[in-house]
Amino acid sequence: MKRSYYIAGFSLGLVAVVLGAFATHGLKPSLSSDAIDSFETGVRYQMYHAFLLLVLGNMQQRGNKMPPYLLYMILAGVFLFSGSIYLLATNTLTTIDFKMLGPVTPLGGSLLIISWGILIWSSIKLKKK
Repeated sequence: MKRSYYIAGFSLGLVAVVLGAFATHGLKPSLSSDAIDSFETGVRYQMYHAFLLLVLGNMQQRGNKMPPYLLYMILAGVFLFSGSIYLLATNTLTTIDFKMLGPVTPLGGSLLIISWGILIWSSIKLKKK
C-alpha cells in the first residue's frame, strides 16, 4: 500500500506544479485577480496533500499502518476540493457553467478535514515503541 501513497503523492505534486505554472503563465492574462487567487488556493491545497501522502507513505515504510480507505478519502477530497476550485475559477473561459459545483468544494474540504482527524485518532492509538 505504501507504493500507492508514493505514486499518488508524486502524481498530485506533478499536477500541482503544472497547474500552478499554467495559472501563472497561461491564465493570468485571461482571469481576474480573484479567480487567479482561487485557482492558486486549489493548487496550494493539492500540493499540501501531495506532501501528506508522501509522509504517510514514509510512515508505512517504517511499519505504521494506515486505515486502508485513507488514501482514497484524501484523493477524493483533493479531487472534489481543488478540482471544483479549478473549474469555478476558470468558469468565465468556458461555455459550460460550473457554478453548480459550488457545493462540491465544501464536500471535498470536509473529506480532507475528516482525513486529518483520522490521522490524529490513529496517532493517539499508536503504541509507544
